Amino acid sequence: MTVRLQPTPAALPEPQLNLFAAELTPIADTATAVPKRRLHVGNHILEFSLKRSNRRSIGFIIDDDGLRVTAPRWVSVGEIDSAIREKQHWILTKLAERRERAARTRPAAMQWIDGATLSYLGSPLTLRLRALQDKVIHVDTSTTELILCLPADSTEQQRKDRVQAWLQVEARRVFGERLPLYAARLGVSYRSYTLSSATRQWGSCTADGRIRLNWRLIHFSLPLIDYVVAHELSHLREMNHGPQFWATVQSIFPEFEAARKMLRQQAPATLPPC
Repeated sequence: MTVRLQPTPAALPEPQLNLFAAELTPIADTATAVPKRRLHVGNHILEFSLKRSNRRSIGFIIDDDGLRVTAPRWVSVGEIDSAIREKQHWILTKLAERRERAARTRPAAMQWIDGATLSYLGSPLTLRLRALQDKVIHVDTSTTELILCLPADSTEQQRKDRVQAWLQVEARRVFGERLPLYAARLGVSYRSYTLSSATRQWGSCTADGRIRLNWRLIHFSLPLIDYVVAHELSHLREMNHGPQFWATVQSIFPEFEAARKMLRQQAPATLPPC
């Protein structure tokens, strides 16, 4: 949704940030959080993020973060507020629809009991509880079971914390194996990588080679993990999502389109809370 305005002379272009925002509906880059603004609209207090750009009109986007407004640099805050009030019916309706849709798709809370199922590298694992003091956790590949040893009086929260810690260790291991592989194929070097717990990003990469990968990717099959790895490393060549960037991704991960499509159907927030 856009509101057309008469432009003044164009400003210099903004540098593009090197972020991969989960391949979901477009969301704001989150390397630096955009502060929220507030506006009284009728009986509502509307929160929104405002981004300045070289566009010639005021644009409105409704996504998981709420209302995002993009406006030319030469437009005053008063004009932006007026444009929001002019489109308030559309904005409030879309926000309500978004909330209702999110409520319908919210995953059920996982019960951390014997026999529960969780996904690991794209395949289901059955959780098996063993009343032992050793606090050991391991996968039995012959039965596709995750054996969790804890005292008999352990709580669900303790079980969740132990499994989550194991999943994060596994994520660090797998990512640590895949990153050097694809970096070598592309001929780039990254500075570091860390795990992320973001709810709307699968990964990100900064210009100086710092990569963050969402640990919940460990729930998915290796090709989807490899796609995110290849995607982030490709940003070390192309700091944008233009045609040359996608050609770079394809050069080291030819099946990227299928993986990208599959990942778009998922979001970190839709995974069971583990």
